[in-house]
Amino acid sequence: MVSASAEANEPVAPHGGGGPVAFENPSAAAVDTTRLRLDIAYDGTDFSGWARQPGRRTVCGEIEEKLGAIVRAPVQLTVAGRTDAGVHASGQVAHVDVPTAAIPDDLVRLVRRLARFLPRDVRITGISVAPPHFDARFSAIRRHYEYRLTTAVYGADPLRARDTVAWPKPVDVDAMRAASTSLLGLHDFAAFCKRRDGATTVRELQRFDWTVSGGRAAGAGPDVGVILTAHVSADAFCWSMVRSLVGAALAVGEGRRSVEWMTALLDERERAAAVAVAPAHGLSLVGVDYPADDDLAARNAATREMRGPISPGCC
Repeated sequence: MVSASAEANEPVAPHGGGGPVAFENPSAAAVDTTRLRLDIAYDGTDFSGWARQPGRRTVCGEIEEKLGAIVRAPVQLTVAGRTDAGVHASGQVAHVDVPTAAIPDDLVRLVRRLARFLPRDVRITGISVAPPHFDARFSAIRRHYEYRLTTAVYGADPLRARDTVAWPKPVDVDAMRAASTSLLGLHDFAAFCKRRDGATTVRELQRFDWTVSGGRAAGAGPDVGVILTAHVSADAFCWSMVRSLVGAALAVGEGRRSVEWMTALLDERERAAAVAVAPAHGLSLVGVDYPADDDLAARNAATREMRGPISPGCC
């Protein structure tokens, strides 16, 4: 279903294939390991994205360094959805294979230790022993993102400025909802993706809608704007897809484009230059869904099957 090519905002290919840690010491090759599931939250503002990059501060790099120091062994994370620079997460999931002897009986102790070692902008919110066949990337059946923006004339509230985009232009939310709903289903989203060689752009978009909050309070004077949140869920996302979907919907909301224009983009087989990519800091990965434990192996096999192209006009 999903290409094994690593893409931002899509599950990333694990380092070393995602199996047990490859210890540099040959005598340690037979070390017994246990796979742990990590639930992760981070403020992406000061990170160069999730994936480890030489000379750059990344979420993966921080966690691998600190966890490796605690368990006294090199560790390599496999993540459910690799995020771009500036993108946040409250529901990220990763797995890691660590020496069984280094795991405390009470995994809450490990959570506490990581809280002391990790910087303030990344937290491991939970650790559990993964069930057999669990793979944070290939076992996932759905990823959930939210994109948050405000039309307030003064911009984003200072306490939310790092995860809320200031959009001081009026928008027609009903038109945005109509345009967003028209894209639901299994389609080739090439117009909304930065293509990578060997990577499919076929995805099943399962949710794309908008909620509205805030606005003028009774007796508070002129309306200073509202908070708009896009809720976007799919089996996987290709590079820049979520922010491109949001950017296209905003163009419809401003009246610069029509609902029909957005729907017609599904017939494109190349990145559409007319689709603007919304700023990164409004985007957060808020959840990842997995099947029942008994279905994990089957899901892994199905995910590794790459989808073929969809003919223009086909749904």
